Amino acid sequence: MEIFTLLETLEDLLERSRTMPFSTKAIVDKEEILDIIKEIRLKLPDELKQAKWVKEERQRILVEAQKEADEIVKEAENRIIAMIDEHEITRKAYEQKAEIIETANEMSREISKGTKDYADSILQNLEKSLVSALEIIQNNRKELK
Repeated sequence: MEIFTLLETLEDLLERSRTMPFSTKAIVDKEEILDIIKEIRLKLPDELKQAKWVKEERQRILVEAQKEADEIVKEAENRIIAMIDEHEITRKAYEQKAEIIETANEMSREISKGTKDYADSILQNLEKSLVSALEIIQNNRKELK
């Protein structure tokens, strides 16, 4: 920054100036110091404007970076929620699958038992009929003898 250069020049002038005997007061070239101060005044507004712009630009970049960071976090949260939902849906699907398979197995056992009971009932009735028919046949054979 040029202002710092001008301030250093002013400082050098004061350090190189002659001092009054028995005093810390210095003899300086008034015109030269006033010229440097005038230059500082002329450059100061530009420097302040530039510093203000840098500060505002920094603030804008920080706000923009914060917005972008917030968006990234929100997107990550949404992805996590989607993954959780997907996991939950998958878990529920597996639970429903297990329930359906268990229900199907139970129905299969009931149908199988019902079929066996029905077949046993028919065979029992057939056996009774055959026993009855055998008795009739044996009685008829006895009568024939």
